[in-house]
Amino acid sequence: MIDALAGLPFPLVLLVAGAASAIESGLGVGMVFPGEAGVLVLGTTATSPVRFGLLFLVVGLAASIGDHVGYWLGRRYGVRLRETRLVRRLGVRHWDRAMLALHRHGAAAVLLTRMVPVVRTLSPAGAGASRLPYRRFLPASIAAGLLWSGVYVGLGAFAGASARYLERMLGTAGWIVLGVAALACALVWWSRRRRAVRVPAELPAEPVAAHDR
Repeated sequence: MIDALAGLPFPLVLLVAGAASAIESGLGVGMVFPGEAGVLVLGTTATSPVRFGLLFLVVGLAASIGDHVGYWLGRRYGVRLRETRLVRRLGVRHWDRAMLALHRHGAAAVLLTRMVPVVRTLSPAGAGASRLPYRRFLPASIAAGLLWSGVYVGLGAFAGASARYLERMLGTAGWIVLGVAALACALVWWSRRRRAVRVPAELPAEPVAAHDR
C-alpha cells in the first residue's frame, strides 16, 4: 500500500492531503470524515526532504483554512452557537472548555488546544464568538495548523520509512514468518481466554452442609 501511495502523482497527494486537513479542522465536519487518518496515511509518501516540506506546508495551511470556517461561523452567530444542534452533538462541555481557554489565554488558546480532540474544532468558533480580532486569530491559527501538520505528517513519514526499512531487512519471507508468528500468538491468547472463561463454569459445586439440607 505504501509503495502504491508513493507511486501517485505528488500534486494529487498534496491536493488530497490538503483537503483532508481542511475538512478535519472544519467545524463539525472532522467528526464525520477522519481527516487526521488521511493525513497520517498520506504522510508515508514524504520520502524526501522536499516532499516532506511541501506536505508539511500544504497540510498546515489547509488546517488554518478549515479553522476559518469555525471562526466566521462564530462571528456570525456569536454565543448563540453554543445552543445549536451541531455544538450539542459535539458536546457543550467541549465548547465550554474552549471558551474557558480563550478567556484565560486569548488567541494563544487556538494553538494550545490544537492537539485536544473536539476542543480544537470548537476553539476557532469560540474565538469568533468571543470577538477575538482577526489579526490575532490568523497567526495563532497558522501556528496551530503547522503544529498539527508537523505531528501527523511527521508520524506518517516515520511510519513509512520504518516499514520500508523493515521490508529491506526482512524481505518477503521474513514478513511471512512474522505474520505466522503473530497469528500463533493470537491463537494462543484466544485459547487461553476461552479456557479462562470455561473453567469457572466447570468447577464442581460446593458440598451442601448438613444443616442446610
